[in-house]
Amino acid sequence: MSGLDWRAAEVADKLALLRAVLQQANAGALRLRGMDWFAWVTAGGSSAVLHAAETGVAEVLVTPEDACVLTDEIEADRLRAEEVPPGFTFHIEPWAEPELRARFVLNAAAGRAVLSDRPTADEFPLPPALRQRRMVLRESEQSRYRQLGREAAEAMSEALREARPEWTEYQLAGAGAAALWRRGIHPALVLAAGERRLPLYRHATPSHEPIGQRAMLVFCARRHGLYANLTRFVTFGAAPEEQRALMDVEATGLAAVKPGKSLSAVYHALAQAYRHADRDGAIREHHQGGITGYLAREIVATASTAAQLEQGMAFAFNPSFAGLKIEDTFLLGPQGLENLTFDPGWPAVDVHGRKRPLWLEARTS
Repeated sequence: MSGLDWRAAEVADKLALLRAVLQQANAGALRLRGMDWFAWVTAGGSSAVLHAAETGVAEVLVTPEDACVLTDEIEADRLRAEEVPPGFTFHIEPWAEPELRARFVLNAAAGRAVLSDRPTADEFPLPPALRQRRMVLRESEQSRYRQLGREAAEAMSEALREARPEWTEYQLAGAGAAALWRRGIHPALVLAAGERRLPLYRHATPSHEPIGQRAMLVFCARRHGLYANLTRFVTFGAAPEEQRALMDVEATGLAAVKPGKSLSAVYHALAQAYRHADRDGAIREHHQGGITGYLAREIVATASTAAQLEQGMAFAFNPSFAGLKIEDTFLLGPQGLENLTFDPGWPAVDVHGRKRPLWLEARTS
């Protein structure tokens, strides 16, 4: 089956699911505003222009009879040609008359309720079961994710192998973003921290400071709406011995990721591992990650997160000590966790039967 056929089949399945939700709720229309839901329902289309926004330049309205992209005259031709697959109609309004869209939605709903991922005062939220279904990725989505993860890891390796101690954090982040863009990947988040700031801040947004003897680079890399999340380190001296202790913490958490378990069970496994490593307080210093997919974090793991884990879900956990972090994006399949962001060319060590990334010990000349 060709890529276009896969995409058409995926869209048809998803529209059937949404129409079943409409019927069960006795609602007239289902309105998807977020860039995450737009990408999901269009099998990888993008409504993004301003990448920092949650909502894009188009949305999708699904009724029992139609699936319609709502946008304006600025965006319609490009979206039709480059982003939206067959199976959707278009409602196009003048950019200066957005009120026409609201009127169209009301008419399409025919007096019945409108469900939405980001409901207004007159709309109703999507049922939680639909969000759960979105997080279980189809084979075609998994295939796109594998390619994204591989290329995001290659971009990360490329940037860190080029890094030099005199580079600023801005330069390192810029090299990472450039490596992603060259591969057609949106750098939704790029963090970079050098020697001084690395032990101080978990979310170190880049600065003008030189990276010095060691640095961290973090990606939330987006393509087709999916997020590949990963963290790597480069050092121009010896890597810290503590990295192995952190890998053991992570291994305990990853071992708890099994179908039928709750996300909170993974959190409690990590908490126990931190205690075993004599780092009880570390779990309170930064979130531990969780389920990923069409958001960098669909759900963050906490002590009370009841979300049930299923095959087909993707995960990005990021246990950390001060100045240390480990993170990759995994897919839960029949054989367990598959590392989507593994780069075979990056230095790694076997930890409880799984290859985990070491710090890159680079030369300065």
